[in-house]
Amino acid sequence: MHILLSLLLQLLALYLLLTMLLLALSLLTTHPLHSFLYRLLASYLALLLCATYGVLASLILLISPPHRSAQWATARAFKHTMALLTGISFEILSGQQHLLTRPAVFVGNHQTALDVLFLGEIFPPHCSVTAKQSLKRVPFLGWFMALSGTVFIDRADRATALRAFAGAAREMREQRQSVFIFPEGTRSNAEEARLLPFKKGAFHLAIQAGVPIVPVVAGCYWGVLGVRERRFRGGRIPVVVLPPIPTAHLTPADVEDLTRRTRDAMLDALVRLTNSPRGQHAANPALKPLTTPAPPFLSLEEALADGREKAAGSGTSAREEGPDQLRRHGHGHGEVI
Repeated sequence: MHILLSLLLQLLALYLLLTMLLLALSLLTTHPLHSFLYRLLASYLALLLCATYGVLASLILLISPPHRSAQWATARAFKHTMALLTGISFEILSGQQHLLTRPAVFVGNHQTALDVLFLGEIFPPHCSVTAKQSLKRVPFLGWFMALSGTVFIDRADRATALRAFAGAAREMREQRQSVFIFPEGTRSNAEEARLLPFKKGAFHLAIQAGVPIVPVVAGCYWGVLGVRERRFRGGRIPVVVLPPIPTAHLTPADVEDLTRRTRDAMLDALVRLTNSPRGQHAANPALKPLTTPAPPFLSLEEALADGREKAAGSGTSAREEGPDQLRRHGHGHGEVI
C-alpha cells in the first residue's frame, strides 16, 4: 500500500510539472498546441481535485443533510477552479431567475466534455444529474456521482431505465428534488449552431412527476474548444435560461409535441446566441455577427403565438421563422480572451 501511494504521488508530481511546463510554453510562444495541451491537462486536474472534494462533501452531507446539495457545491468549485486555471467561463445573459424553479426537469444542449463546466455555472441547488451507468465505475468521478444522488440510466436495459425514472419522479414529488438531463443523449461536438435529435426520457419524466421543463442553452463554443483543430483557449461562453414550460395537465400522449416544442425553442436560442455580437462564432461562415442589438427573449408561448401570426400573414411556417422568435439583449459576452 505504501509503495502504491508513493507511486501515485510521483505520478501526480510529474503531471503537475508537465502542466506547469506547458503553461510556460503557452505564455512564451504563440503555438496553439501548447495552449491546447496545457488547458487539457489543467482541466483534468481540476476535475480530479473537484471530484475528490465532491466525494468528501458527499460523505459529510450524508450525515448532515441535505446531502443532495453536494453536486451544487462541487459544480461551483469546478466553475471557479476552471476559471482560475484555464480562463474559461460560462455567463448567464438572461433568465437566471428560472434556475430557482423547484422542482423541475432542467434540459441543456450537449456539445463536448466542457459541458461539465457549463453545469458548474448553471447547476441549481437541490438538483441531481442523470448519467449513463458506465460512469459509475470511473474512479473519483463515479464515486462522487454515486454518493451525491446521481440518477444512473442503463441505456441497454429499458426496464431498469424506466424504474430509475420512476424513482426519480417519486423523489421529485416528495423531496422537491430537481433533475438535469442532456436530452440529446450524447455530445454533438458541433462546429455550428445545431442540436442532435432529442430522446424523450426527460419529457416522460417531467410529465410523470408533473413538474415543468426548464431549457438551458449555451452558445456554440467551437471558437473556444475545437478538438480536431487542437484549439483550446480562454473565453466567456454565453448562456440563456428559457422560461419554464408547464406540464401539469399533459399526458404521455403529449410527449412527442412537448419534445418538439422544447427542441425548437432551444435551437432558436442557440442560433441567436451563436450569432450574437460577441458570441463564440461557429465554423459555419453563414453565421455573421449581428450589427444591431436584438430585443429580449420572448417566452415559449409568446414565441409560438408570434410565429403562428407571422405564418398566417406571410404563408411561411413558424419553424421557418424560428431563429427570429426567441430574442435576447445584444450585449452578450462570448468573445475569446
